[in-house]
Amino acid sequence: MSEPGRDVILVVDDSPETLSFLTEAIERSGATVLIAVAGDLALALVDEVTPDVILLDAVMPGLDGFETCRRLKAKPHLASVPVIFMTGLSETEHIVAGLDAGGVDYVTKPIVPDELLARIRTHLAGARSARSARTALDAMGRTLLAVSGDGRVLWCTPQAGQLIAALAPTPDGVLSLPPEAIDWLHACLARTTTAPLTLRGAAGPPHTLGFVGGTGAEILLRLSQDDLGLNLARLRASLPITAREAEVLFWLAQGKSSRDIGEILGLSHRTVTKHLEAIYTKLGVENRTAASMMANRCLQGG
Repeated sequence: MSEPGRDVILVVDDSPETLSFLTEAIERSGATVLIAVAGDLALALVDEVTPDVILLDAVMPGLDGFETCRRLKAKPHLASVPVIFMTGLSETEHIVAGLDAGGVDYVTKPIVPDELLARIRTHLAGARSARSARTALDAMGRTLLAVSGDGRVLWCTPQAGQLIAALAPTPDGVLSLPPEAIDWLHACLARTTTAPLTLRGAAGPPHTLGFVGGTGAEILLRLSQDDLGLNLARLRASLPITAREAEVLFWLAQGKSSRDIGEILGLSHRTVTKHLEAIYTKLGVENRTAASMMANRCLQGG
């Protein structure tokens, strides 16, 4: 087991000499070293302990480093863990293969300890910043996730991960959108819809999945477990607006454009504009930004 406060470095290599050499060098820097002599053993180990950095040999018998990396990165809890490839192969195609598989860096053998430790420190700092940002988003109630074009979760805030795991449980623990959400995602990417999707699990309240933006490589989504009816009731109870105006204002507060709101509610662009003008007048504001801020204060109980 690692000691609290110490960085955990997982070294995956089939060479006992390399493992011994790296273990000694890394432990001198104050980190804890975990070792795996094969890719499948590394995959099993990370289900028990989440390392801070992974050093991965590119060429191993059985499961090579490139495939091992792809499988490691398929696990959401490792999405932000840097993988540094170690290889004696300096050809461009092998370097590209490592980066395409999900690696962030590479070092060539024979390894220079000081250079390797410097690279580890750099990537540790970057990973900590990313984790801090996601934790901050989570604390603010921002249940965000990024997915690939096929619906596989690339990274997510902690709360979003818990919600997706409950809505679409998988036997291998790899987070992915449920089938109906993948179809919806493809429609969003094709720009045939911008309407949020309601997801219903086996138990608990429904959840709303909203498209934030992105490309086929990384698509950002927002997952909310707030009940739409409750939010609309909050707006009407706090503000002098009609039921339809509450719907328009709610989606405005979610960052939707007038065109998006029209598609979601089945209204023409002109009708949405008229509702917005009425909302601005009733709230005593001049623009959509001010109206959104007022709506969000109501929705957050402020």
